[in-house]
Amino acid sequence: MTRIRVITDSASDLPEEFARRLDIDVVPLTIRFGDEEFVNLTPDVFWAKCKSSKTLPETAAPSPGAFQAAYERAKNDGCDGVLVLTLSSLLSATHQSASVAADAVKDVIDVRVIDTLNVSMGQGLIAIDVAEIAATGAGLDQLVERTKILMPKAGVVAALDTLEHLIKGGRVGGAKALLGQVLSIKPLVELKDGVVAEAGRQRTRARALAAVAKVAADHAPLRRLALIHGACNDVATLEALIKDIATESPVIVADIGPVVGTHGGPGIIGLTWIEA
Repeated sequence: MTRIRVITDSASDLPEEFARRLDIDVVPLTIRFGDEEFVNLTPDVFWAKCKSSKTLPETAAPSPGAFQAAYERAKNDGCDGVLVLTLSSLLSATHQSASVAADAVKDVIDVRVIDTLNVSMGQGLIAIDVAEIAATGAGLDQLVERTKILMPKAGVVAALDTLEHLIKGGRVGGAKALLGQVLSIKPLVELKDGVVAEAGRQRTRARALAAVAKVAADHAPLRRLALIHGACNDVATLEALIKDIATESPVIVADIGPVVGTHGGPGIIGLTWIEA
């Protein structure tokens, strides 16, 4: 039976239980707090560091060597090929690193690198779906084709609780950001053609959660649905709002890790899905 390993990166926010069960290798991005670098921070430790740190965290793509090591692990484990599903190339150089590494091992193992044009569990749900098919013995060509079918059906929407990370990161002008804070505006963001775009604004957290739920419901029926959150205490509220959304698989609740958390800030909460 053909054995293909699916590899993704830590921007996927893929829960460890799924990575372990489906033999998905997750290559970590680097997180920097000032002069300190980390590659395997848990979400809890990351959010605690965000609270105590005077500097905004930054992310860096994995080196080609980190991907090459993952490809060589697959070969040593007896895999016939590798399918790499990276976060959007418009958000990170991760896809470039994965591609450089694939070229370096082209005489050793067949590696296909796909830019999912997604992030967080939008990317993670694609990895889960494809890895489940890989487990049945599907070949690389079949898995590549499956990925291309899923990509336009995958979506992400999230509500930000604070503009602080956007302000510190220079993402918005100071005056505009201050106005947003004064009015307690909760911006919604989505991924559109591989880049982060504004998806609306709400005056309260409750309205923001309701708006997030409505966006996902408008895409139903769904094949898969995941709730993603970072340092939130109102996960149950969003769970209640999505309980009637038609989905073929149980809803996955996943922590937003350091990569997405660096840019979204604490309190970020959202939904990702794949349409049926």
